Amino acid sequence: MNLPNRLTIGRLILTVFFVACLSTETHWGDVVALLLFIMASLTDWLDGYLARKFNQITNFGKLMDPLADKVLVASALICLIPLGALPAWAVIVIITREFLITGLRQLAAGQGQILPADPLGKHKTAWQLITILFFLILLAAGDIFGDESRWLKFLWVHVGPILIGITIILTIYSGLAYLWKNRSLLR
Repeated sequence: MNLPNRLTIGRLILTVFFVACLSTETHWGDVVALLLFIMASLTDWLDGYLARKFNQITNFGKLMDPLADKVLVASALICLIPLGALPAWAVIVIITREFLITGLRQLAAGQGQILPADPLGKHKTAWQLITILFFLILLAAGDIFGDESRWLKFLWVHVGPILIGITIILTIYSGLAYLWKNRSLLR
């Protein structure tokens, strides 16, 4: 197994520890969860970079890399629901979009076509990560400075919903655009 594939597996393992840290009520759990999420996100970039640079692209990587990404993002989104960061409906919209696009890609693969990610989808992913990181940073800052900090509450209440709104709009728009662009596969 090459290094990019090991990094992909490592991202799945880091996701398990991330969820455990974010789901437990330990004093520094949110700080550790933030660091694990950042590490896992960096492995996403690094495994792709290494696979392309050293021509180590494998079928395993083509399948598992996007799956590991979706598991990490979905895990973070789901864990943020009971913490009051994200409403459940927003997470359902995001995860539903991911399932629909993954299904479309599998349909295309069954017909011998590969549907690459498009720039709008990458933009959507960036906003999802920004939103997740925003709330993880605020949670970690709450561990460090105390949950009662006025500026943390202000950011949570006033900036958080704006980021969620941008993320949801881009998620829906990019999903509809991708489906429209590839509508011939649905016929």
